[in-house]
Amino acid sequence: MVVDGPEPVRLKGLSEAAAWIRDFLSAWEGLRAQVDEYRALDDERVLVLVRVGSGRGRTSGLELGQHGGGGAQIFHFAAGKWTRQVLYFNRDRALADLGLAPEGEAADRLD
Repeated sequence: MVVDGPEPVRLKGLSEAAAWIRDFLSAWEGLRAQVDEYRALDDERVLVLVRVGSGRGRTSGLELGQHGGGGAQIFHFAAGKWTRQVLYFNRDRALADLGLAPEGEAADRLD
C-alpha cells in the first residue's frame, strides 16, 4: 500500500507490487535511498525511516537529494513471514498515523 505521494495505491500480491516498483523506478535515474533508522513497533511491525540520497527525474531533471525530508515504510510480519508493507513518502504523516512525534520532538519510541 502506498499511502501518499504522487499516486497513492493499494496493491495486492507480488505481481502488482513488482509492476508498481518497476513503473516508479523507471521514472528516475540514479535513485538511491538510505535507511536512517529501524524501529520495532511491536512483535509484528517494524518501522523503517528512509531518505532519498540522490536521484534525478528522467523527464523533469529534478534532483531529489536537494529536497530533504524523508519517508517511511512499515513492514508487517506474521509467523515469521513478511505479510504487508505500507509506504509513506511523507515521514511526518507516517509518524502521525502511528501516534509518534516527528523528528526533533519528544517521541513515544517503541524500541
